[in-house]
Amino acid sequence: MKTKLFTLPLAAILLSGSFANAQTSDMRAYLAPEKYQRNIFEDPKVESPDYDGVKVSIGGDFALQFQALDHSTKANLGYKLDASGNPTTQPINLLNLGSDVNLPTANLDVNAYLAKGVKLHLRTYLSARHHNEAWVKGGYLQIDNLDFISKGLLSNVMQHARVKVGMDELNYGDSHFRRTDNAKAINNPFVGNLVMDNFTTEPFLEAYGFFNNFIGMVGVSNGKLNQTAVKGTNDNKPSIYAKIGYDKQIDKDLRVRLTGSVMKTNGLSSGGNLYGGDRAGSRYYYVLLTEMDAVGANNYATGRFNPGFKEVTAIQINPFVKYQGLEFFGTFENVSGNKLQAGKKRETDGNYTQLAAELLYRFGGNEQYYLGGKYNTVSGEDDKQASKRSIDRYNIGGGWYMTPNVLAKIEYVNQAYNNDSVWGNSNPLMGGKFNGVMLEATIGF
Repeated sequence: MKTKLFTLPLAAILLSGSFANAQTSDMRAYLAPEKYQRNIFEDPKVESPDYDGVKVSIGGDFALQFQALDHSTKANLGYKLDASGNPTTQPINLLNLGSDVNLPTANLDVNAYLAKGVKLHLRTYLSARHHNEAWVKGGYLQIDNLDFISKGLLSNVMQHARVKVGMDELNYGDSHFRRTDNAKAINNPFVGNLVMDNFTTEPFLEAYGFFNNFIGMVGVSNGKLNQTAVKGTNDNKPSIYAKIGYDKQIDKDLRVRLTGSVMKTNGLSSGGNLYGGDRAGSRYYYVLLTEMDAVGANNYATGRFNPGFKEVTAIQINPFVKYQGLEFFGTFENVSGNKLQAGKKRETDGNYTQLAAELLYRFGGNEQYYLGGKYNTVSGEDDKQASKRSIDRYNIGGGWYMTPNVLAKIEYVNQAYNNDSVWGNSNPLMGGKFNGVMLEATIGF
């Protein structure tokens, strides 16, 4: 058996354009197309390269931010306690945020070509906001060809079909393709992810169909973030999800993509991870925490919102349009479910809606520069009796691909929470706000 390590020739690295026009014989670009092309969603369905032995490609990501954020709140944070647990006259304040460098993050990627049309991917977080030690994020096996069973087996079917199985991020929605995955920030034009960040890593099986620019997918997962065969009294049930879409390069200037996704999670002890499954951490460090709150791994998701529903029904619609250098990506998302109280179902379900729109203009000879803005809002109620929560964020920024694999970006971010006691009268999120400048440098290869 032959084992080879491939490097990517500079001439094969492209910033834009259709992957179908790339050299599929370039194994590195075939195994990790999102690192060498912008606006890659699902791996393109292209002719599988010939197989002449196992080929292994090692890649990585590095990211570092300079954070200069301020925060404030309208909540009454209360008073500090003495050694006996009695209130003192010293008020609790928000953390005193300065301007400095955040914890650097790093990923290690292993991609392998195991047979004709059979790709393996494995990602390890080497440094993350939530974990000090290295740990495996997940991986999958992607099958586009059945020649490893018998040459030509179901070839007419497999030219339109794909099977993907593993324990990794679920293909619900399109926004997860543009998000930062710990250190993999090369495809995110901004620094942060969505406020309601739909991302979870679970065991899954996905079946795809590709035909005349249409894509369809159905998937199933056990709904668990942490795995165990112990059932006990837990209410464990599988989750199912699906996607349908259309993606076409109309001409050399115009590309249009529109997808719709749905997910139904079941069970009260499984399936509640869709907006809390990212254990790497958010990019806006320690915003709206008090000096009494723990930092580090104990508060790694600041700036995000998790509705905390069980038995979730979620839908996401994503339009994407690119005309020459002008690029639009949108998200409409609605999620409903039950937010348990004292371990039991509430009488009524809750519902939240998320809207996001980003508009970019890419320019330069290879579109190596971009400017743009993004607006993201979340609003809804925990149940029919609860008051409304709302969060609004906007980002304005730009970036420079110094090389196709090295990106420097800057943004101004402003995020505000409505001033309502639904957050809790002593919770800094009540009437909370953070804003300021973020700079990020990232390398992805």
